[in-house]
Parts: sequence; structure tokens; C-alpha cells
Amino acid sequence: MAGFTHVFNRTALCAAAAAIALLSGCSGSVQPDPAPKPLTHITETTRLEGLWSHGIGSLGRADYPIAPALDNGVLYAANAKGVLQAFQADNGRQVWEQALHVPVSSPITADAGQLYLGTRKGEVLALDASNGALRWRAQVASEVLTAPQVNSQLVLVQSGDGTLTALDRLTGHVQWVYAASQPTLTLRTPSTPRTIDPVTFAGFSNGRLALFANNDGHMMWDMRLAIPRGASEIDQLTDVSGQPVLTEDGHLFATSYHGQLVSLNVRTGEPLWSHDLSSYRSPVYANGTLYVVDDRSHLIAFDAANGAPHWTNDTLEGRNLTAPLVIGQQLVVGDLDGYLHVINAATGELEGRRKAGGNGIALTPLSDGERIFVMTQDGHLIAYRLAARNA
Repeated sequence: MAGFTHVFNRTALCAAAAAIALLSGCSGSVQPDPAPKPLTHITETTRLEGLWSHGIGSLGRADYPIAPALDNGVLYAANAKGVLQAFQADNGRQVWEQALHVPVSSPITADAGQLYLGTRKGEVLALDASNGALRWRAQVASEVLTAPQVNSQLVLVQSGDGTLTALDRLTGHVQWVYAASQPTLTLRTPSTPRTIDPVTFAGFSNGRLALFANNDGHMMWDMRLAIPRGASEIDQLTDVSGQPVLTEDGHLFATSYHGQLVSLNVRTGEPLWSHDLSSYRSPVYANGTLYVVDDRSHLIAFDAANGAPHWTNDTLEGRNLTAPLVIGQQLVVGDLDGYLHVINAATGELEGRRKAGGNGIALTPLSDGERIFVMTQDGHLIAYRLAARNA
């Protein structure tokens, strides 16, 4: 399977989807379109120096997006069978291991001494970050494929059927639920909500982005980012996927599949600027620039203030790039063949490359500012450091 976000949910029987030419069998995997460009020689000025690695275990036949989390110098990683491990980020030393005895399906969230993750059974687990012990568990609408999001009082979870659930952070008790209308065919990855204490921003598979009040879950505004077009069901996919970005100065950025990249007024939901752009990855903001990977794996940099494009890198077209990691003045992305690519954030030029292997990389790398941490599709957690090529 080339990349997790190219896998689809179907509420109809698998046989009914057989007529859709771009879907293959019951797995619903979509072939890369366009075809991956072959890698060409580059003059490398940066190298990725390997530091340590651990085999975490399989992410499951469906390539569940069980991304690790990093907090206070500790990395937390899990496999699909529910074995959770903690490692010192600087040297890879294992701190503890805990068998959860549940099928894990979501990325891990680490915050204030607690871990949160979701399962294929539609459960959300809160765990003690010091040893992995269970603090509480809660049931939500369906399988959890996105990272639970926390503020000071709530845990916000968007389950596979698009339902948004607010849980009490201390107890796991349900506070409110919002269920959006769902198209028959959707991207398998629902949007990850963005929450702060007063409000939560959430996107849905029907192409809409909405703002909710956290005290009672009432919708404050919503807007459509994508409108179904085309004759086939694939063409009509309009998922708001990835996670909206909220900046300190109050700008909200969001992408959608077969839709738009938009900058919004947070209070009203009115667009400040927009571009027709199809993406299922989260946009990334750093130093006044917005970096976006579109559905062709073109990496594009925009001026966040006015939407003016700075540069486009299309040399990795069709390679199912992850969302970029920003580290210093460089970007790091992974691809379907297991390569990591280092890109100059100011110019978009490729500056380095290394193959991590592992049946591809579909999860965005993490960083503590010094090291880069990558989870491969076959469940290997690897730490790297950027260094000048002549060093």
C-alpha cells in the first residue's frame, strides 16, 4: 500500500464499489496518480546521520496511522496490537513497555504527563505517560483514526464516521457530540480537529469546515471548502482532511481534497484568501510561510499573509509525500519508497536524501529541534540528525 491517506472507507458493500475503476478490491487502495517520478541525482549539501532505531511492530494490514508522540524528551510509540513503548529521545534507551491488549489505530497524543490514543473498536484511552497505566477509557461512535486533541478541559476525538466527540479530560465522560452528514465514499482519514480552550475547529468529509463552542458543542459557523464535481465517485470526493492550522495572530488555514487551500477569519469563517488546490495533508506554518503538499505530491510554499506563492517543487511528483517537518531552515518529507528528502525552506531546492526503508513512510516525521524521528510503514522508529555534507 503506497500511503495511508490513499485508502478509502465505504459504507456500501465492497461489491458495489467494484465498478469504480480507481479502487482495487475490498481494501480500497488507490494507485498513485500521477505515477511516481523517478529520483534523479542531486548535489547533496546536507546528510541525514542515523542515530538509533527500534522495531516497534506492525502498523497492521490497513497501515494504521499510529504516529509516535514526543513530549519532554520522551518518544511514545505503539503498534497495531497495542504494545506501547517509551524511549529517551536523545539515545533511544527504552524507558518502559506496556501491553494495552487493544487494537490501536490512531496517532498518539502526549500532553501534561498523559497519553491519549484511539482504537479500532471505537475506544479512546487515557494513559499515564510515566508507565502507560490506564487512567480511563471512553467509547465513541466508531474506529478512531486521528490523534485525540486536548485543551485544558476536553479531549476532542473525530472518529472514522466523521463524528466529533468531546470528552472530559479528567474522566473521559462524554460532554457533547456532533454528527455530520457523510458521503457514501470518503477518504479513510477524517480530519483531525484543532482545539483551544474556548473553541474547536473541525473539517468533515462533506467538504465543510466548522467552528464549535467547547462549552456545549453548538456550531458557531461553518463554510464549504469543496463542492462535488465530476461524474465518478472518486471525482466527487470533497473531504476536508488533515488538520487546520491556527496561528498566534488568529489566522486559520485549511485544505480539502478536490477543493481549496483557504485562509480564514477565525471569528466569522470568511475567507481572507484562497487557492484552488487539492490536498489530503495538513498544511504546515512556520515563520510567515505556509507549506502544503498537494494530491500530486507537489510541495508548495505560500506567503501566509496574502497567499502569494513563493515556490513549487514538483520533482517528487507522485511519491505520496508526507506533510513536511520544519526544522531550522529546512523541510523534511518522507515518501512511498521509504526515502527522506531534505528541502531548503526558502528556495524549495532539494539538499539531501536518505533511504530509511521500511516499506515506505506515510507518517509526518517529528523533531525535538536537534533530532528527526521517523516511523516507517513496517513499524521501525528511527532517529536521525541533520549535518552538513562536508562535516
